Amino acid sequence: MLRQAIPSDIEIAQRAQMRPITAVAADLGLAPDEIDQYGRFKAKLPLAIAGQPAKGRLVLVTAINPTPAGEGKSTVSVGLAQALRRIGRNAILCMREPSLGPVFGVKGGAAGGGYSQVLPMDDINLHFTGDFHAISSAHSLLSALLDNHLHHGNALGVDTKRISWPRTIDMNDRALRSAVIGLGGGNGVVREERWVIIPASEVMAILALASDAADLEQRLGNILVGSTSGPHRTPIRARELRATGAMALLLKDALRPNLVQTLEGGPAIVHAGPFGNIAHGCNSLVATRTALALGDVVVTEAGFGSDLGAEKFFDIKCRAGGLNPEAAVLVATVRSLKMQGGAPKNALDHENLGALERGLEHLDHHIANVQQFGVPVVVAINVRLTDTDAELKMVADQAARAGVPVSLCNVWAEGGAGGEALAREVLALLDGRTSNFRPLYDTSLPIREKIETIAMNVYGADGVDITPSAARSIEYLQSIGMHDTPVCMAKTQYSLTDDATKLGKPRGFRITVNEVYGSAGAGFVVAKAGDIMTMPGLGKEPAAEKMRLRSDGTIEGLS
Repeated sequence: MLRQAIPSDIEIAQRAQMRPITAVAADLGLAPDEIDQYGRFKAKLPLAIAGQPAKGRLVLVTAINPTPAGEGKSTVSVGLAQALRRIGRNAILCMREPSLGPVFGVKGGAAGGGYSQVLPMDDINLHFTGDFHAISSAHSLLSALLDNHLHHGNALGVDTKRISWPRTIDMNDRALRSAVIGLGGGNGVVREERWVIIPASEVMAILALASDAADLEQRLGNILVGSTSGPHRTPIRARELRATGAMALLLKDALRPNLVQTLEGGPAIVHAGPFGNIAHGCNSLVATRTALALGDVVVTEAGFGSDLGAEKFFDIKCRAGGLNPEAAVLVATVRSLKMQGGAPKNALDHENLGALERGLEHLDHHIANVQQFGVPVVVAINVRLTDTDAELKMVADQAARAGVPVSLCNVWAEGGAGGEALAREVLALLDGRTSNFRPLYDTSLPIREKIETIAMNVYGADGVDITPSAARSIEYLQSIGMHDTPVCMAKTQYSLTDDATKLGKPRGFRITVNEVYGSAGAGFVVAKAGDIMTMPGLGKEPAAEKMRLRSDGTIEGLS
């Protein structure tokens, strides 16, 4: 099927005949009174299912570093789940919820593409079941209680220059990166403030890693909002502001996973959405556990390339939840590999074996990244119309030399049918039972050593340079008991380095960590490298400019 002959993503989604969500739930053995319906095509699942024994096998979908050429990791994830069901497996898809910021800023949508989408696509990309609004409200409540505490005398002695808790909004708005709030008098304490986008909120990370309601409340109470002044800097936590109970109330429904469906009517659980280059980039732990309790094979993805998403999935999420991934899919396109090899963006549709050959070492690096965690991997080449036989053979031969299977995948144009070969390769990996999953490092290592381990073993860096202010933060975090947590690296997704312009497989580079802070509620330390923003800005021509509501109530512009 020719790519240009296929309707747009939103047109395909609008033409789809969706199944009632009660029918999708019935496929999982759930009766209508066991789910809470949000209309005809969405539902909240019981939290208790996540506590049931796992019977499913866990498969991670990751990718090479993203480029403007496109890789299609989400599309392949959906297509693989559809393909597994086509060949008789009770497969369940687990994905993150999209953020309104990227939807209206760059992506225009994040629910797969072509004939491999999750539905209802417009709802998922917009307000969905209100989870993001609940997270925003809980985060904002803590912000309000903090400033209220300052206004009423600051009994805890919070140093306003050491407040680490920001405000949040689910929109790309660079004007909120740095601001001054409060007008004094009866209008609040004058102080500097910043906003982060909701996927960068620690409340989002907490929701994604909490195992149940009690764990959620405990984690919320652990949030560091700031510290006192002086040499000892006593940490101030959310529980000391008596915020925990009310925050948990706002999140009681948001904690429950959302059941929707793929374009082919199979079950999909879409829940939580921490950013991959700022937070840990995975859907929620309760969603994955729920799927493992209900399905035979669970397909999940992690944000961006293996250097960010897969590493955090393995070292943070799997460690926190006791998960055992047994296979991985590494997504790439010939176009993106040629760009990694130096081909210009405007020439990617032409055969260029030289650029492709140079880009293949980038693919090799990501294969090795996954393998060092003890998880077997298959390379999925997301096929494009312009790929030549010689180019596809070159990639297949390189994968063979690396000792991993490769599968051509055409799920964008053909849906599940275009992913059956990939599905069989994944099942072969599962049937081989060669997985021996292990995290990359022991959390008992000092924070600096954990950062170095990730930078050198996952990115290929020669070492790490830590700025003096970041070094002082590490010392402080170790002094307050955060020495034995995982590290969540925040860096550009576009390169293995901390410089977005360095594509391919750079050598002879070092990672510079310029900020370190504790996400005590989420249970990890964040190390920021390079120029990474927790509040993105809009481009010159935001995706929002092309969106509109038609007179018949349908929408256009989402993709």
